[in-house]
Amino acid sequence: MARERDEKRGRGKDRDRDQERDGLVDKLVHINRVAKVVKGGKRFGFAALVVVGDQKGRVGFGHGKAREVPEAIRKATDAAKRSLIRVNLRDGRTLHHDVNGHHGAGKVVLRAAPAGTGIIAGGPMRAVFETVGVQDVVAKSFGSSNPYNMVRATFDALKNQDSPRSVAARRGIKVSALQARRRDTDVEASAEG
Repeated sequence: MARERDEKRGRGKDRDRDQERDGLVDKLVHINRVAKVVKGGKRFGFAALVVVGDQKGRVGFGHGKAREVPEAIRKATDAAKRSLIRVNLRDGRTLHHDVNGHHGAGKVVLRAAPAGTGIIAGGPMRAVFETVGVQDVVAKSFGSSNPYNMVRATFDALKNQDSPRSVAARRGIKVSALQARRRDTDVEASAEG
């Protein structure tokens, strides 16, 4: 009945149109049910953690709380859309370099991977990589396995990600010179191994 009422008002259509218009993909990472004890019994509420991204380098996460699950997810999705960040990807498929991140007791290590590796990561981190558009990465989390801490630690690591262009600009050299150094170190590493 409520669904029919929403469709008459056009709410269902607007939600689908928003997803197509801005091209964002959202993934529900975690739902937590909390209970508040009141005089008549327990009142249940829900907290949702959602990750949103365009699979081309933009990603954000949001947290929403409400008495009903769909409303909590909607609030979390709106919060995630407001907090989008840009992540520089190499060849549009992996990270430029290995990076560490932490939040609270949660620590993560993200490593760039060759083509065909896939996403080797645990639940909450996998959702972040799928929405940002990373196809090849190896990730490991240490410490807290709380999904909130893992997602925030992953975002901390992604914010510390530098592209060769920004590194070259900071050092005052050309990108080609920086890439040449990278190729030299790759050749040395393969000769030793």
